[in-house]
Amino acid sequence: MNMKVEVIPIKTDYIKPNEGYYTLITNIIKYCQDDDYIVISETPISTAEGNLVDESKYIPSIAASILTELWSKYLWGYVLCPFLGYKKRTITNLRNMPHEARYHKQFILEKYGLKYALQPTSEAGVDLSNVPEQYVSLLPENPQKSADYIKEIIHKKTGKNVNIIICDTDATYDFYGKKFTTLPQSIETIHNNTGIFGYILGNFSKKIGPTPLASTVKCDVEMLIKLCAIAEKSQVENTNTFFETVYNMKTTFDTDYNKVTPALLNTITHIPAVIIRF
Repeated sequence: MNMKVEVIPIKTDYIKPNEGYYTLITNIIKYCQDDDYIVISETPISTAEGNLVDESKYIPSIAASILTELWSKYLWGYVLCPFLGYKKRTITNLRNMPHEARYHKQFILEKYGLKYALQPTSEAGVDLSNVPEQYVSLLPENPQKSADYIKEIIHKKTGKNVNIIICDTDATYDFYGKKFTTLPQSIETIHNNTGIFGYILGNFSKKIGPTPLASTVKCDVEMLIKLCAIAEKSQVENTNTFFETVYNMKTTFDTDYNKVTPALLNTITHIPAVIIRF
């Protein structure tokens, strides 16, 4: 990647649940050209498709409470994370987990099972940030179908042939040449669905970059990961409200995360997609 690269962040209002792709595609076609790589974050895709869950409807069990308080907050927050050299931010977030985290853990238990509920963070790629109240955003149900559809609509509207990549910020790791992610989904060349086993193994592996979930272009997996990394860097640099975690969102709006409304989310600039042009 020694050639000149142009990076164009696509800025939009908040994409509302069940809104569909109109806002996303309308803003992309203003800037895209033939052969562009368009990297789209997974959360706006899931939100547009209505793939959200209200965790307040789940009743925390004893198992969920133990996994939240003893396992995640205390064992990981006070013992394992400091021992393994985790970021101070991660340690602080775990030690300050709110009571509502039990609802989240209960949902993870019921939807994904113990393999993911044992993860102290980033369980199954379920996103608590950039969604209102106690809703969470799941990974897109069929990211490849979504990518293909967006590519097709852009071509129909503009005649331009672009490459669509759907990406999650959760990491892909390399362990002696074997690429893996904890996420339940990824492109075929990355081993997925590893849950807590991948979460632990990741501490002894090389972190490569974000995880591509789907792509309409067939190219080297490391190239796709680099494109996702370029897009993530652009998102961070072009907004002061990049919500890497729900705690960032809580701080920005100065309110409990379960009181963040769609109206509040609409007061900030969102970058759901980034155009990369060589």
